Amino acid sequence: MKKHVLRAIRADNPWLTGEDPGSWMSRFLPARYISRKLRLQADGYICLVVGPRQAGKSTLIWHTLAGMKEPVLLLNCEEMAIREWLRSPAGFLADLRELNILPGALLFEEIQWLPEAAFFLKGVADRRPPFAVYATGSSSFDLASKTRESLAGRARRHLLLPLSLAELKAVATGSSGAEQPGRHQLLERTAVFGGYPQVVSATEPERELAGLVEALVVRDASDRFRIRHLAAFRRLLELMASQAGNLCNFSEWSSITGISNETVAEYARLVEECHLVRLVRPFVGGKRAAFKSTPKVYFVDNGIRNLLFGGLAPLDQRGDRGLLIENLVFSELLKVINPLLDGLHFWRSKSGAEVDFVINHHGRLLACEVKAGTVRQRLSRSARSFIDTYRPERFLVVHAGEPGDSSAGATRIRFLDVFDLGQEVEDFLGC
Repeated sequence: MKKHVLRAIRADNPWLTGEDPGSWMSRFLPARYISRKLRLQADGYICLVVGPRQAGKSTLIWHTLAGMKEPVLLLNCEEMAIREWLRSPAGFLADLRELNILPGALLFEEIQWLPEAAFFLKGVADRRPPFAVYATGSSSFDLASKTRESLAGRARRHLLLPLSLAELKAVATGSSGAEQPGRHQLLERTAVFGGYPQVVSATEPERELAGLVEALVVRDASDRFRIRHLAAFRRLLELMASQAGNLCNFSEWSSITGISNETVAEYARLVEECHLVRLVRPFVGGKRAAFKSTPKVYFVDNGIRNLLFGGLAPLDQRGDRGLLIENLVFSELLKVINPLLDGLHFWRSKSGAEVDFVINHHGRLLACEVKAGTVRQRLSRSARSFIDTYRPERFLVVHAGEPGDSSAGATRIRFLDVFDLGQEVEDFLGC
């Protein structure tokens, strides 16, 4: 093994040169850890955790491994020397044996930096190493298409997004022992600042959000993805933020940014793969027709959207309050469903009737209408039109008022607030 590679390994794993493994591992655990609903278990599979930058992927893994007696071997794939080493799975495992490195678990950080990440992990898994293997990836750009083929039966893939309202609500007290804000205050803060862990914990959330956006635009876009038109890329992000909740107009975006329609579509795909936005397609009863139809754009996190466009003014002082509640509901739905198994759509009829969100779970339908304020507990014309046409199992109306239950034929109807939305959808999905 080359000396500079060995130096890189030892620099990230000081327990190899005598430091206490427990003390070293404790550095990766924050003083205030907000528990996540996602539970990780390697159980003979590679545990792959993907999601946006700084959503807490590494923290979740370190928290999972905190009780291990054996040390964890950390390999940061952003490090050039580590990438140089991780070319052959067989050679890599042979080097570990020769160096007598016997960890309790192996953690590949930012695995997408490897040129053939999926095939490398496949090679490691096929050789059945005597330790658990975990990997993180900030973008599924390099992993999405290949891991599903290469890692079938070898890995469990988990998507970790920013904190949900349920996770935030479960935090009873802060590190200072002070009581956390009530539901109303928590909703207003999350609708404006979002749910990234470091933003939630920050005394200056604006600065944390600015750092996240710059990490995407400057570091990922220019360094990782070699985007040639960086100013146009940033302008496209701002346009998406200004039109969140609306149909995508690629031609208009092309005209404003000065790049081709094809480049706009490629950049939009990249932003989606980085888990910043989702292009939500209409529910039209056929996959091919849905794929060809114009999608809407929503942001995975409200805070990122607001920093790019709209600002960070309090919710009760904003003209886009309705949009922010709608985008927050979208984010909550996204954190509950399995994107590989469940379709998340919107619905719009030829006559103009519209329902905000439709979940298609193996042919079973749940629809959701979002109201920023309090509404009387009766269905809108659009809701009735959808129910009459598609007979969903459940129809939810998310609003700020009192809960209520009713039915329309075989469809169960529930009026509820956004804090109860996640559990209701989990019940529907059988989670």
